[in-house]
Amino acid sequence: MHSSMIISAIDTHTEGMPTRVITGGVGTIAGDTMAARRMYFTEHLDGLRRLLVNEPRGHAAMSGAILQPATTDDGHYGVLFIEVSGLLPMCGHGTIGVATALVEAGMVPVTEPHTEIRLDTPAGRVVASVAVSGGHADSVTLRNVPAYCDSLDNKVEVPGIGVVRYDMAYGGNFYAIVDIAELGLPFDRTRKDRILESGLRIMEAINEFRRPAHLEDERIAGCKHVLFLAPDSEPAHTRNAMAIHPGWFDRSPCGTGTSALLARQHARGLLSGDQVLHNDSFIGTTFTARAVDTTTVGDRTAIVPAITGRAWLTGTANYLLDPTDPFPEGFVF
Repeated sequence: MHSSMIISAIDTHTEGMPTRVITGGVGTIAGDTMAARRMYFTEHLDGLRRLLVNEPRGHAAMSGAILQPATTDDGHYGVLFIEVSGLLPMCGHGTIGVATALVEAGMVPVTEPHTEIRLDTPAGRVVASVAVSGGHADSVTLRNVPAYCDSLDNKVEVPGIGVVRYDMAYGGNFYAIVDIAELGLPFDRTRKDRILESGLRIMEAINEFRRPAHLEDERIAGCKHVLFLAPDSEPAHTRNAMAIHPGWFDRSPCGTGTSALLARQHARGLLSGDQVLHNDSFIGTTFTARAVDTTTVGDRTAIVPAITGRAWLTGTANYLLDPTDPFPEGFVF
């Protein structure tokens, strides 16, 4: 067996969305914070991301998380989130997958009925509370980074579509929230290609017109997600189709997207206090969310979201790179 590297992983899915949790073979990435490690990885090691998420080892909607030593004194692990579009500041479904893998692999001290895991991410500290019974991770409640509404009732001219109204909110990444009915599109997976094309056009127009940037960390910027709300969505029960750059849908309800949507519901006065939001994915799986605290980000009122979802282990693997492999960084098809 000839290989220039051996990358160990636990594969999971969170409500339908994969997370390849990298547990070994990468080493410690340079940087004294996870934000710094994200930048270093992007500039110097991005070929490893492409190797792990692109075909033939991955696929067009692949997502992953690279475990690192914590950068804080009380953290259990640091995490870098990888996907086909690059490295994310934060990933909710990925964190749920990571927490599930850490418990079931015995990589953290496990207590029942709940195990708390403190994770350092490029977006900040995230705490996962894992419901455990008989050693099994039944669900994960994620205390996310602060989420806030960036702006409401924006309008942008989108080529081939016309004027699109959207709200912009942050929940670990930036999300343009659009009522799909206003585009004349049905919330229907048989029309997913048209929905996805519309989402990519909207992202491009927003980034040219009013590219969002985090109020306290300019390294977190740009819109790579459009959250299409179904026509029958209610304040406390929404359905969404999440279009993501460069061209795929989130299979899960999206953890950072649910956080952003919760902040938007609060900003619009549709939810208050700790009212629970049920957010369904395009394939019908569900996250629940509620605000467990309030804070500020810059000069904006923000909420601290708690997101609950489930993940399951799907496999373990050692990924190899034969020196003669013609695709050392995979390929995009």
